[in-house]
Amino acid sequence: MIWALLLAAGESKRMGTPKQLLPFGRTTVIETALEHILASAADRTLVVLGAVHDRLEPLLKRFPVSLTVNPDFREGMLSSVRWGIRHLPPDAGAALICLGDQPWITPETIDRVIHAFKTTGRGLVLPVYGKAGGHPLLIDLKYREEIESLNSAVGLRELLSRHFEDVCRVESGDAGILRDMDTPLEYEESK
Repeated sequence: MIWALLLAAGESKRMGTPKQLLPFGRTTVIETALEHILASAADRTLVVLGAVHDRLEPLLKRFPVSLTVNPDFREGMLSSVRWGIRHLPPDAGAALICLGDQPWITPETIDRVIHAFKTTGRGLVLPVYGKAGGHPLLIDLKYREEIESLNSAVGLRELLSRHFEDVCRVESGDAGILRDMDTPLEYEESK
């Protein structure tokens, strides 16, 4: 079973306001990202919350997803990856790491990553646009324990580096895999 982990625990310090709650299209940034995940071939979804969980939980209750709150969200994104993976059931086969500030990633892009995982036998699937890798990264949970030992400053890039022979790079054709929004200017340019 492939679980999407939607990471939405950050404090949005550079944005100055919770970016997950900013208007985007007909809803919000996080709702758009979540709708794209739910329209994909991912089997289940776990949303990892943190800084503004009290504001996000009521908004996300209408979606068929599980929610968890990372108490260590201030330690950075890898802490949310670890927290989410710890809260997946033992029979979970893979985790699709999605970011709550990437509403441009389409269900088709997610499906390309999942298809590559199912057909190549590789344990790490990285979507690329041009030569640059982005999200969502799909990780076989045979790496579950190793993720606990990764250097927080390097994050999941360390896992990719350690196991480069197990990485499948999938051309996504989707520049959205590289985009995120950290500042008000980036948000304004994204509309």
